[in-house]
Amino acid sequence: MKLLRDNALERSSVVANCQMNRQRTLTGSNGYAKELGLNPLDVLLGRAGAKVRWLDLCCGEGKALMEAAQIVYGQGLDDKFEIVGVDLVAPPSPSEPGVSCVRLIRASLTGWLPTGRFDLITCVHGLHYLGDKLAVVLRAASWLADDGQFVANLDLNNIKLAVGRVASRVVAKELRQVGLEYDSRRKLVHCSRRIEAQLPFRYCGADDQAGPNYTRQPAVDSYYDSEIGFPM
Repeated sequence: MKLLRDNALERSSVVANCQMNRQRTLTGSNGYAKELGLNPLDVLLGRAGAKVRWLDLCCGEGKALMEAAQIVYGQGLDDKFEIVGVDLVAPPSPSEPGVSCVRLIRASLTGWLPTGRFDLITCVHGLHYLGDKLAVVLRAASWLADDGQFVANLDLNNIKLAVGRVASRVVAKELRQVGLEYDSRRKLVHCSRRIEAQLPFRYCGADDQAGPNYTRQPAVDSYYDSEIGFPM
């Protein structure tokens, strides 16, 4: 098997044709609230402070972010919010009234770095199409405010050892060791505080021919070498 590096993966048809987040809404049958088990806006409105910041990774066209912005604008709170979305296909940042607190950034998560900390970081089904999924999870957790919250969809069946074995149980254990929780039923990784940590896995590359995962959409398998032993 020839594993892809990030620049080749981002050009692959599986990633380029992904439509999962292009028009995803904040609420509704396939909205952020349902997929993450929480409404990002409820989390943000529940936090006090001069400025509340939400970062959404793999935001698509940012429709859910703009819906949230319109709600806080209607409540006269838009000057207290900063909403940032990052995606390979993100459109230009909107400038019209009601969504001026939204900033959309077209960039690869491989090298992108934010400025400042965030009260909430989300990634709705975006990790399925990334290569080094574990690195993105750890980076996101380190971008949080001290009491910030991170939540993302993650299918550990798409994480494999370089020899081809699924490593889901061991990876889940190692995530918990550093303070990240993994819900295997809902396939969510999350934490409620800032975490700076490393995992004993070295990224080797990705396979964009993995086929559908639990979403029934084609996904990307991420391959790692491990510094720890795996039971037979």
